[in-house]
Amino acid sequence: MASQDLRQRSKDEPTTTATTTTNNRRAKKLAMARRGLKSLSIAVAVPFTLTLLTIYLSGSSSSIATAKPIWHPPIWAFHVASLSSSSIMGLSAWLVWAEGGFRRRPVMAGLYLAQLALGLLWGPVVFGLGAVRVGLGVCVGLFVALLGCAQGFREVNPIAGDLVKPCLAWVSFLALLNYKLV
Repeated sequence: MASQDLRQRSKDEPTTTATTTTNNRRAKKLAMARRGLKSLSIAVAVPFTLTLLTIYLSGSSSSIATAKPIWHPPIWAFHVASLSSSSIMGLSAWLVWAEGGFRRRPVMAGLYLAQLALGLLWGPVVFGLGAVRVGLGVCVGLFVALLGCAQGFREVNPIAGDLVKPCLAWVSFLALLNYKLV
């Protein structure tokens, strides 16, 4: 009889389909985590590298050295803060991208690219060319783009919106410095 050969499964015995499903889920999660880490590193490294390249190409000498106020930080502090700001904005943009925010609202991608371009432009304009008035205009445009990013990013991911706040503070300081130098 066939029923005599049957035995009841115990709860301790893993089934082959359950083991295979668990392994597949684990492999999918690992692959997804690797892709996420790869995209995160690209999202942070690209703005960081572009800012570093801009700093290198524009030189480290300041043409506004004679007119600077006492509270003017050294030029390396500007460079470090610019690198940090671009990296934070890259992380913030990645958080929005990971949740599909740029597909749903393409205007946010334009605002992010505008703030990236204006952030890259400010240093060479002020320190390289010494055009402080133009630098003030760039700061105002950068501040407006960052405000748009903060508002749009907050709707998609509140953490991404909060990450823009230190960048807004930095650009406010830059605008104040530009205003004092005019």
